[in-house]
Amino acid sequence: MFRSAAAAIAVTLAALSAAGQATLPIGAKAPDIQTQVSLAGVPKPFSLKEALKSGPVVLYFYPAAFTTGCTIEAHDFAEATDDFHKLGATVIGMSADPIDKLNKFSVQECRNKFAVGAATAATIKAYDVVLPQKPELSNRTSYVIAPDGKIIFVYSALDPSGHVSGTMDAVRSWRAKHPTS
Repeated sequence: MFRSAAAAIAVTLAALSAAGQATLPIGAKAPDIQTQVSLAGVPKPFSLKEALKSGPVVLYFYPAAFTTGCTIEAHDFAEATDDFHKLGATVIGMSADPIDKLNKFSVQECRNKFAVGAATAATIKAYDVVLPQKPELSNRTSYVIAPDGKIIFVYSALDPSGHVSGTMDAVRSWRAKHPTS
């Protein structure tokens, strides 16, 4: 009896863990996003379709502004934003936070380097980044989306380390295959 109960718990935990790591697969078409973003404390409209006209987009989802892991990740992306720009990529952070909170976060933690946007529940669901413990929030998942709208890199982990290096490697690899003229 004990073994079967332990096995059932292990299966349930594994399923919950796997559900928490679900993401859109590489090669999938990225759902379009139309939302408000804040850059340097100033809100403005954002369209993923429009952003992709300029090059690849690093789209990273995070649970909530001003939390420890999200602040660390914002600092890391801020430090790398100039390098992303040199490769022709745009960085956009997304969370379920309201735009007024993101206005402050974009200045204080993103250091005016990249935009952060308000992810709707529909966007969080479309990108398959629902945080199982708090379904109104996103988990921590980074995507790199090529200009054709296809996902070329996915990394999902609540630990903020690895998101910037992984997305940077993916953008460099894409750029090497698509040099600018």
